[in-house]
Amino acid sequence: MNEPESPLSHNVERANLIDTDPEAPDLDYEAKIQLCQERIGYRFCDSSLLLEALTHASGASTRLASNERLEFLGDAILGMVVCEWLYQEHPESSEGELTKIKSAVVSRQTCGDVAREMRLDECLIVGKGVIRNRSYPRSLISDVFEAIVAAVYLDGGLDKVRPLIRSWLAEPVRESIEGQGSNYKSALQQLAQKELSSTPVYRLVTEAGPDHSKTFRVSAMIGEREFTPAWGRNKKEAEQRAAANALAELQDEPAPFGE
Repeated sequence: MNEPESPLSHNVERANLIDTDPEAPDLDYEAKIQLCQERIGYRFCDSSLLLEALTHASGASTRLASNERLEFLGDAILGMVVCEWLYQEHPESSEGELTKIKSAVVSRQTCGDVAREMRLDECLIVGKGVIRNRSYPRSLISDVFEAIVAAVYLDGGLDKVRPLIRSWLAEPVRESIEGQGSNYKSALQQLAQKELSSTPVYRLVTEAGPDHSKTFRVSAMIGEREFTPAWGRNKKEAEQRAAANALAELQDEPAPFGE
């Protein structure tokens, strides 16, 4: 009696469609599949779907063998799940408010940032001409994120991909919702111009971490006064938090994002 074929065996056929660069030591497909499954928190029944999702057009023999078709599907699934999520959990929000939150959450920038935090860039399969050992463009990482969403959907269905999307995007959704009513930079600018006849500026104090996962420390300055700096996962977040610190200190309150 023949033993059932392992889903991983499909990767041998799938790998034949990949443009292998003999000088690249990182094209261990099975290792990348295993690593990616650990990082996304999902194990595939058909891992050839994940292999396709991780394969950039530069690493495929034809564009149809790359992750571009999965990216197309993943974009639609991502939008639908986020819209459903916001609709169900925020009945007090208007259509316009929900649209702004959804647009921010499913943007290329957000998806790219989330994918970098998950270190999915280390799982990519690329071909000749794509620079290795450096940070990939955010657009490329974002595309892979959407392709993985589609691969999970095709492998396990909506009930499997929905909780994963909610887990991956929980923090961006929270930040976007808070940002609708907490634009600290705008509030600080209005206060500074009205009360101090000055416009705030922001100074990058320092940055830390590897290229794919940097954090930034920024301080707000009004005239010659510099307020308590704040850390953020990107410069935009750090500036918002620095502005919140400045607003608090101008009212003789402790900085909410202090040391």
